[in-house]
Amino acid sequence: MQFKKWIIALPLAVGLLGGCSLLEPLVYRIDIAQGNYVEQEAVDKLRFGMTKKQVQFVMGSPMLVESGYPNTWYYIYNFTKGHNDSIQKDLVVHFDDNGNLINIVGDFPMSDSFFEEM
Repeated sequence: MQFKKWIIALPLAVGLLGGCSLLEPLVYRIDIAQGNYVEQEAVDKLRFGMTKKQVQFVMGSPMLVESGYPNTWYYIYNFTKGHNDSIQKDLVVHFDDNGNLINIVGDFPMSDSFFEEM
């Protein structure tokens, strides 16, 4: 008799739990923005030889500065809209030992005037 109850209960339980995933797209999810929002206009203002303070004035505080590599700053932005996949944009800023900007790499192209005088 117990066996018959399990035969009936097991498919019922699996069906109810599977129904949750069908309703998931109907559940509202907020948009989640994390990190440093970087615009190309700000990246275009960066120039070779800028100090760390000048870069911070233009770009804001970096998301990450590794303790072993203080001359490399990471600006990371992650955005998830509702149920969509996450979008991540990165910008890595490199300084020389004197604290002057020497290079930028990432999802934002360097401006044509990066190597021009300030």
